[in-house]
Amino acid sequence: MREVVLVLAFVGAALLGYKLISEVPSLIHTPLMSGMNALSGITVVGALTATGLALATGSKLAGFAAIVLAIINVVGGFLVTHRMLRMFKSERRRNS
Repeated sequence: MREVVLVLAFVGAALLGYKLISEVPSLIHTPLMSGMNALSGITVVGALTATGLALATGSKLAGFAAIVLAIINVVGGFLVTHRMLRMFKSERRRNS
């Protein structure tokens, strides 16, 4: 029964997240992404803390995977944000 509740909570969160993000105007996507990158940095800190306190080898491996995935999320988010911000620079400033 517990697993069913967890799966339903995940599905509900995914649907709610999709609905919220789809309603965001395209004009504020870049600032929103920058804010989310900051929150993803907190995820990295949480993964590091959980991995450091883990006792079992399986937990340490899962923590390591969480660290790697969270860092990929942060770096990818900043790369996409940087690319989007470059689109708003003038041609003269872009070449210098």
